[in-house]
Amino acid sequence: MPSAGRGYGGDAMRIEVLYVPGCPNYKPAVERLQAVLESQSLQAEIRSVPISSEDQAKALLFPGSPTVRIDGEDVEPHETVAPSLACRLYANRSGIPSEELLRIAISNATRRE
Repeated sequence: MPSAGRGYGGDAMRIEVLYVPGCPNYKPAVERLQAVLESQSLQAEIRSVPISSEDQAKALLFPGSPTVRIDGEDVEPHETVAPSLACRLYANRSGIPSEELLRIAISNATRRE
């Protein structure tokens, strides 16, 4: 499988899943993200970032759990709210970003290379 890379330096696409420990949507979100990457024949490391305090949530502008960021960009930036240690609700009315939303975010990131 090709890796999701960038230009001549080969910098890999940076994917982070920020979450509150114990969040029931964290694992399904990671699984959906992995499935979308596989469907596009891409490999990328998914870095999990636990958020355990209000101060950390504010410092990372964490809008809720889980939050998926690709190259530092929220996959649904227009839906972000004030930072908090709460569950996140995406536009699809679910706590997990849709496959379509993830595909678009990955596509946008690969175009920026």
